[in-house]
Amino acid sequence: MREIIFDTETTGLDPKTGDRMVEIGCVEMVGRVETGRTFHAWFNPDRDMPPEAERVHGLSAAFLATKPRFAELAEELLEFLGDAPLVAHNAGFDFGFLNNELELIGRAPISMDRMVDTVAIARKKHPGAKLSLDALCTRYGIDRSHRVKHGALLDAELLAQVYVELTGGRQIGLGLIDSAPGPVAEVATLTELTTNAPWHRPSAEKPRREPRPHMASPEELERHRAFVAEIKSAIWVS
Repeated sequence: MREIIFDTETTGLDPKTGDRMVEIGCVEMVGRVETGRTFHAWFNPDRDMPPEAERVHGLSAAFLATKPRFAELAEELLEFLGDAPLVAHNAGFDFGFLNNELELIGRAPISMDRMVDTVAIARKKHPGAKLSLDALCTRYGIDRSHRVKHGALLDAELLAQVYVELTGGRQIGLGLIDSAPGPVAEVATLTELTTNAPWHRPSAEKPRREPRPHMASPEELERHRAFVAEIKSAIWVS
């Protein structure tokens, strides 16, 4: 299955109050394996950059003023996203900003049915634990030493590794039975194994044996009586 892991950087926390998306980074995965295809862009928000937001991602208004506006790259972005599920950390935040940008240029929003939230997955898997991207990278031993500030593509790449761990670990991509190129050998059931065993052949195929005697012979009974007679106060003698 094709999935897109993505992250955004913004001018603030709420698009309803005028905050804008200034960066998006997307990583393509197929069968939980990164394909190497990515989409990354910075956008001119046509507004100032609050200092508190710039401290998080390091994107200044002067830097972004030279970048294209969202409308110029929207078609390319939507083509990359296709109809794949979209995975993000605290996905409601990223979906809110992405759909706000689409609404501003008169495009249809992306359905929330496509949203996969890794925070929700992590909350179920690790209840009570820290759920930030940094904390999950630490938990799963994912190197983030090169992450000095938040960056949309870098964070999407880290999240792709976290997502794999949250959904079964690196072995999930093996898929030995589902992805085998040739026919897969059938596994015999216990009934089939015992039915085909030599001791379970139909009676007509087995060599006939005479019934074994289950009673003691007169000679054996006589030897037993002689043995018991030598025992003092034998309880077997009435």
